[in-house]
Amino acid sequence: MAETEGVKSQDTPFEGGPMDGRVLPVLLGMTGHPPKTYRIPVPDAAGGPPAVLVYRRVPRAYGRRTGVVRGWKYRYDPEGRRGGRLRWPWTKGDGTPSGKPDGPTG
Repeated sequence: MAETEGVKSQDTPFEGGPMDGRVLPVLLGMTGHPPKTYRIPVPDAAGGPPAVLVYRRVPRAYGRRTGVVRGWKYRYDPEGRRGGRLRWPWTKGDGTPSGKPDGPTG
C-alpha cells in the first residue's frame, strides 16, 4: 500500500481483457476500498470517441478463519453494463421476478 500526501492507493491486479496481468495503483475511497467499477478510456485511432474498458471489483481472497475479504482485484466486464448505481428499497425494480407467488397457495 502506498501513501502520498494523505491520499491512499493500493496496488490492484487486473484480470481479463486488454489489462490482463497488470497491476495498477488505484485510489482508495473513504471506506478504504477501491471503487466498485473502474473505467479506462482508450482513445480511438481514427479520432472518434474513445472506447471505454470496464472492470468490476471482485474479492481477491478470503480469510481462512473469518471469511473476511482479504484484498480486491478487478475483472474485465466485456458488456460494460451501467451498474453501480444506488438501489433504494422503495424504488421500482427492473422488472425481474421478486420470487413471490402470483396467487394464493393452499
